[in-house]
Amino acid sequence: MNAIPMHRDQVLIEITELLANHGFETSNIYDRSCFDMVARRELILLLLKVLINVDGFSSQQALEIKRLARTFLASPLVVGFKSKTEPLEEDVVYERHGIPVVAPETLRNMVADEVYPEILADRGGYYVNIDGELLKEMRERENLSLKDLADTAHVSRETIYKYEHGMVRAYPETAMLLESILNMKITLSIDLFKAPEKKSDILKTAEQKSDTEGEKLSDIKREPRELIKLGFGVLPTHRTPFDAISQANSQKEKENILLTNLEKNRNKQVLKKMALNVKDLRDITQKEAVFIMESKRIVECIEGIPCVNTHEICEMENCREFIRLLKERKNS
Repeated sequence: MNAIPMHRDQVLIEITELLANHGFETSNIYDRSCFDMVARRELILLLLKVLINVDGFSSQQALEIKRLARTFLASPLVVGFKSKTEPLEEDVVYERHGIPVVAPETLRNMVADEVYPEILADRGGYYVNIDGELLKEMRERENLSLKDLADTAHVSRETIYKYEHGMVRAYPETAMLLESILNMKITLSIDLFKAPEKKSDILKTAEQKSDTEGEKLSDIKREPRELIKLGFGVLPTHRTPFDAISQANSQKEKENILLTNLEKNRNKQVLKKMALNVKDLRDITQKEAVFIMESKRIVECIEGIPCVNTHEICEMENCREFIRLLKERKNS
């Protein structure tokens, strides 16, 4: 996967095979979604987008993936081959709209060998993160003052202080020189498979993002209203195989994330296709999924995805009743 390919489809197939061969369970490929696939290996959950030219990755796609990643505790990642006309370098982490970007060979190194990149590409060049505590420990062990080490490494005393306190990143050349002086590796790898440490409420997340990415919470149309009245937070999605993400607002039911599909008067064939996609994603993300039916017809399941009618929701008193019915229909 080193050379720039002609077709993205072939790259997706190769990445799917790579992941499957190293213990990952992979989803279907979703070409018209903000992500192309989801993959899980034990506690690692990846949201992957594959592009030939990473400049085609939009801010809207990034916003959508960030929301999903926070909700599912997943690691978002874009895999690409070039930016403009320049190929992406191996073992370097790039960034687009706050989402990490790597070349395919870098992904292979992480998946197959658990070797993570150290170099970050940013404005002004390439940088590395330094283990500040280790740097200070080794400097003091060698009986070097801040000035002593700074003079030897051809940087300022203030720069060494900032390295030790995690205030700035270093140029790779400077880091290599420090490692040579101290005879110790002090750079940190970038674990791109590390999931967010804390799950945040999906509505709170939307409010936080509205300040930084220009989307007002009041402008987002939330459906179904019946779920909201029952005590669920609902965040609509736009370029995903499902219509919305729902989460119970009560602390006790916080873990119940729903991949919510709204019927929206879709015909039987469309609903069946959507159900197969959502079932695929439900199994990988290990979250619940549901169809909210607005028509008067009684349907309890579509391709293994439970269905709940809006009039049934109106008769419920709290989110626990909804979740209980969901599990009953899933098990039946």
